Amino acid sequence: MFDKILETIKKYDTIVVARHIGVDPDALCSQLALRDVIQFNFPEKKVSAIGTGSHKFAHIGKLDKLEKNYSHALLIVTDTPDKRRVDSVDFSQFEEVIKIDHHPFVESFGRLEYIDDKASSACEIIMRFLVHTGLQLNSSIAELLYMGLVSDSNRFLFDSSTPELFALVSYFLKNYPFDLSSCYQKLYLRPLNEVRLEGYIALNMTVTENGLGYVSITNDIINEFGVDSASAGNMINNFNFIKEVLVWVTMTEDVKNEQIRVSIRSRGPVINQVAEKHHGGGHKFASGARVKTMEEAMKIIEDLDKVLETYQKEGIVNGN
Repeated sequence: MFDKILETIKKYDTIVVARHIGVDPDALCSQLALRDVIQFNFPEKKVSAIGTGSHKFAHIGKLDKLEKNYSHALLIVTDTPDKRRVDSVDFSQFEEVIKIDHHPFVESFGRLEYIDDKASSACEIIMRFLVHTGLQLNSSIAELLYMGLVSDSNRFLFDSSTPELFALVSYFLKNYPFDLSSCYQKLYLRPLNEVRLEGYIALNMTVTENGLGYVSITNDIINEFGVDSASAGNMINNFNFIKEVLVWVTMTEDVKNEQIRVSIRSRGPVINQVAEKHHGGGHKFASGARVKTMEEAMKIIEDLDKVLETYQKEGIVNGN
């Protein structure tokens, strides 16, 4: 499949790389790295990375302007399982579509689709693609890929961190060295107001008898702490190791887009089916949804607590 993807890339002079709405580091880094590596190997091509940016991740790299019309163009979508979640794309403008993704399959929307839901990240798949095809790259591209991979694997804490993954990372670090300390600072350095909001979340998290932790972050709270809704929602991974909590949720009001961003993480129970029920989706243990009201968000909370109740009754906790 990697060979077919490369042959298709070679056919087109205009290539656009897109990813899912609600950008995160893996989505952004995979699309920027793919854009840059195609441009690096084929300087005569016009290659763009499009989508809505985020102030929180502006330091990672710049996106390109969306054009009104594309002629004889290829669209490559990374890190996105379904068509409706692709950011800022009119599919009718493109002659051909390629999908590269690591989420569980939702729907097909590309002629060529490479899906590996056991991969740690979309960036890992791009790394494997580059090794297989022998395309040239530099340390800046390697750093982007490493950054996205580290973010989605939560610094190699998940089961997707296999010996093969560490061998792949070792290969990139050896052949395209970059400053690891600087890379981690780009990912994790935060302003004081975000740290204080994290304290608010910890103090105000409701925890049910079944081990569900959840908190609502209203627009008033966002304004009080001087953050944006994306920053608040991205704090979900900071609560991975609370003993009494198996599933945790942030419900963040996004006034600009008139929605509630629901971010869900789990340390055991499968949660993506609940997210899909409410027009969201994601991985088994990391999912999300966007709903219109806090009442709808609370329905997700109710469904998750039922999942946890069943999980507890089945005696899975602590191996009993």
